[in-house]
Amino acid sequence: MGVGDRGRNLSLFHPLCFPSLFLSLSNTVTPDLFPLFNLSRMGTRKIMDPSPEQSRKIRKHTLAPKSLLLYFSLFLFLFFFSHHSFSFHSSLQSSTFPTLFSTTAPPPLHVNDRILFPDHVLLTLSNPHLVPLPHQLHCLYFTLLNGSAPPNPVFTVLVRPVLSTDRYDEFRSIARCPLPGKNFSAVGLRWRGEDNRRPFRFPVKTTTHNWEKLAYEAALDGDTAVVIVKGLNLRPHRVSDATRFRCHFGPRNGAFWITTKAVSVAQEVVRCSLPQSIRNNPDKARGISVTVSHEAIMPSVARIGFGGGYREKINRGNDKFELCACTDGVEPGTCDARRWFIYDNNSDDEIDDVIRELEFGGYSISRVVWPWIKSQEAGFSHCGLRAKEECKWVGFFDVDEFFYFHEGEKNALRSIVANFSSSNSVAEIRTVCHNFGPSGLRTRPKQGVTVGYTCRLRTPERHKSIVRPDLLHVSLLNVVHHFELREGFGHRNTPNSVAVINHYKYQEWETFKAKFFRRVATYVVDWQEDVNIGSRDRVPGLGTQAIEPPDWPLKFCEVWDTRLKDFLLSNFSDPTTGLLPWERS
Repeated sequence: MGVGDRGRNLSLFHPLCFPSLFLSLSNTVTPDLFPLFNLSRMGTRKIMDPSPEQSRKIRKHTLAPKSLLLYFSLFLFLFFFSHHSFSFHSSLQSSTFPTLFSTTAPPPLHVNDRILFPDHVLLTLSNPHLVPLPHQLHCLYFTLLNGSAPPNPVFTVLVRPVLSTDRYDEFRSIARCPLPGKNFSAVGLRWRGEDNRRPFRFPVKTTTHNWEKLAYEAALDGDTAVVIVKGLNLRPHRVSDATRFRCHFGPRNGAFWITTKAVSVAQEVVRCSLPQSIRNNPDKARGISVTVSHEAIMPSVARIGFGGGYREKINRGNDKFELCACTDGVEPGTCDARRWFIYDNNSDDEIDDVIRELEFGGYSISRVVWPWIKSQEAGFSHCGLRAKEECKWVGFFDVDEFFYFHEGEKNALRSIVANFSSSNSVAEIRTVCHNFGPSGLRTRPKQGVTVGYTCRLRTPERHKSIVRPDLLHVSLLNVVHHFELREGFGHRNTPNSVAVINHYKYQEWETFKAKFFRRVATYVVDWQEDVNIGSRDRVPGLGTQAIEPPDWPLKFCEVWDTRLKDFLLSNFSDPTTGLLPWERS
């Protein structure tokens, strides 16, 4: 959830703790010649796919016995072709792009789906166990020429580096490519080093989905399926009329669909009853496609399963964790929550290393790859659904929010939760947030945010919640700060004298600027847009451009509050060096 909101140099103490390559090549390749002699390197090329008849001729001439004279002539031709002025040339040496598979053919790359985001293209690959490193792949951008089309397309190919790769779910892995040009026809992938091995082939499937209108996640929940859909354009913060919606289940090729009625709809989440065949055998549902219709059937990349995480959950039988956490990042430490769901939105802060450190300390971690931008509410709904089977209580927090307990006792948060657990009517615990400002700093604090930022606004603003996931409303409706609960259940507020949350919201300018450009909540207006200027979701005194105000280091500073800093330095700094645990690590 929040690339821009991901913290850097954060304290160990997370919320539930104490506080193109673009080569200028343009060559026309003779269709009869290109499949046999792919001598070009990287860049933009004009290519004509061979017709089936031409392909048969190629195979025939390649495989049939030849006379010695023909072999000798072919050798001379190749020698001449590769040494004269009309051969293909690259401005990069071949050593720059070493062949990765020198003796064996690389495994095939099957692209399932392509999703166009504002700043990149996301490609899903059919093999979840094949996760190449980014430098092992190239992105291919195909553009059809002269009105041509398959099966005999004439096209150019632009080759650029892959931005990132990752696991995704039990069915797929993902790769991110830079944005293509305006008139592109298809996006594909290719192993780096294959340019001299195989000709370029125009993709069979070329559909690129628009992120603004797409069913993108799905999961089973009892005798229902929950489908998350972008582009329904429903009124936020309320439950909608479910009678106007349907779900459609079937194979990816759309050969047939089984349709069921929706039982609840809110924001981006549609819950539908399952077809009887799936109710009788839920295992049949895993991997099938599902989408939603309202006024029309939505495009879909959603497949049923509890995907998004590559670490299998621990089988604890009926013994649930007392307290869990859903968050967009975590740092190692001794935390009250022993079960974590970390929603990773293309982080680059070595989160796998952090997870291994936490697991070594006895924590149970699921890293959920969440490639969907501006979808925080949907992510919270998804996490609430996942946590229901494993957790009695689950907290929802960002990586820059930290609990501060006035008593400072061990397991303080679990004690608070236990006190409320005795009530059968309480399903949510709310704790208010204090928003901290830059505190006079112009660079990132070396000792972490909890020690570096010590000046805040006087009045608390909003709250964050810990909920019982089994008592969430069937719609999973939330407004980031709290959830809709089942009828008959309510919330309780943590007294400010017991605990508050320090929210390091307005950090030094360079860190804050990243947040300015990427708001993660679906129904919060991007700060670059000239809309809702007076909203509390906007930054007071900051317009629609990321221009640092002259007084930024001293803004949002009304009360100097060093309580959490003092507690950490008194209890966790090394008596000899004065270093805090995260500084030593």
